[in-house]
This record gives sequence, structure tokens and C-alpha cells, in this order.
Amino acid sequence: MRLTLVYLSLALVTSHSAQGTPPPGYRLVFDEEFNGPFQISPGTGWGPMTSPLKWIAHTPYSGDFGDAYFTGPSEPNTPDPFSLANGILTVSAYQDPAINNHWRSGLISSIDQTGHGFSQALGYWETRLVLPQGEGVWPAFWLLGMESIQKGARTTNEAEVDILEAYGENMNLAHQTVHVWAPNGSQPYTTNNTSKVVGMTTGWHVYGCLINTDLIHFYFDNVEIWNTPTPVEATQPLFVMIDLALGGGWPVDLASPVHMEVDYVHVYAP
Repeated sequence: MRLTLVYLSLALVTSHSAQGTPPPGYRLVFDEEFNGPFQISPGTGWGPMTSPLKWIAHTPYSGDFGDAYFTGPSEPNTPDPFSLANGILTVSAYQDPAINNHWRSGLISSIDQTGHGFSQALGYWETRLVLPQGEGVWPAFWLLGMESIQKGARTTNEAEVDILEAYGENMNLAHQTVHVWAPNGSQPYTTNNTSKVVGMTTGWHVYGCLINTDLIHFYFDNVEIWNTPTPVEATQPLFVMIDLALGGGWPVDLASPVHMEVDYVHVYAP
């Protein structure tokens, strides 16, 4: 579940590095360049995450959200929402050929339902994207805690860090949110920010997040756009998800298909 409230951040501050390089003192621990073959679980995309796979095609905790079914790379009777060409992953949302007035789309997760795969405690996360446009698109790059996946249920508070959410009703706004989820589904802590940016749908931009024990820093094209105190839950191992969801509280009024492009995903450890 992902929620976003709106606070406008108009100042851009604190550049930390050039594109594709970590902050000083960090080393690359997860490197996805999408040069192929695409290392994702086949079929419905539910896993398990066995070597050399890096991704599954659903959230590992329960399934879908929003107004499109997330779909595996080779599910029967459905087009593949993923394609690779020239080092770029294209994630496509399209009208479901088997269900009238419904959509399918793609999500990638770096762990499976048993917790196998990649997660990282503290560090720097980065991706480079071209976002789709159109009423109802809801792309995101986000991190989630491991505890509920490893134990099969959430038994303690757990962090979610939304490095980027964007909504088709205004694609000049980049949303960032930090949630803490309680076992009963409530949010004992949440804080959020919305930054006015330019060109998310017309060119490549880098979205980054540095999590330290004191602050979480959010970056757009290597320039800091927001920081917020780090809840203790966000210092635990987090895994990566990127998705092209639809809806998010907004009506979906799109010509099928729509596409999001992903250049790379990098994670650095201190």
C-alpha cells in the first residue's frame, strides 16, 4: 500500500555526485544494467528467486494494487509487459486482451516471497527513468522492509520509503514519502514531500535516495530535493521495487499501451 500527501518543495540543494556514481565512501553492491538476458522469474513471475535471477514480477507480500494486474513475463494469453533493447527495460501497461475495461502492467521486485534475493540496510539507491504520461499513470521507485516477507506476516513495525511516485494528473510533481506500517495496517509514522520538477516524461532523469542513521536524503538528477529524519525501522534491510501502476485514486483514461523506460538500478553500501 502506498499513500502520498502533498507538501511542495521548491528549492533544490546539495549536489552529491555525478550520475551513476555513489556518494564518497560507498561501494556498488547491486548492479542491474538491463543488458540482457532479463533475469526475472519466468511464467507468472512469482518466483522462486534462484541464481542468476534478480527479479520477480509481483510484490512479494500479497499481489497487486491499483487498477492494473501486474503480470509475469510469459503468462498464458497475455502479452509480456517487459522488453529489453539497447540496455533499456521498457515496462508497458496495456488493455487486458481477455478482460474488458481492465489493464495489465509490470512490476519488478528484488526479492521473492521467501525473502530470497537482494536487500540492503542503509546505503544509496538510484535508478534512471523516463516516465509515461497520461491520466491515471502511477509509476514508482520504492523500498520496503523485509520482516513481513521473512516471517510470513508483519509482526513488528516496518518501513516503506517511496523514492519516487508520480501521478498522470500532474507529471511535473515528484512525490517522496516515508511510511512506517504497524502490524494492524495503521501508520504510526509518515512524512512526505512533493517537489516541482521538469521533464520527467520527456527525457531521462535520475532518482536517488541515501539512507543514513540520522537522515534520509532524496535526489533528483543528483541534487538533493528533500531530507527527513530516519525512523529506526528504515535502518533495517530494504528491498527494491519499480512499477508502472495505474490509478492511485485517479481515473484511468489512457490510450493503450503506455510505457515507462528504465536504464539501470544501482545500490551502494557504506
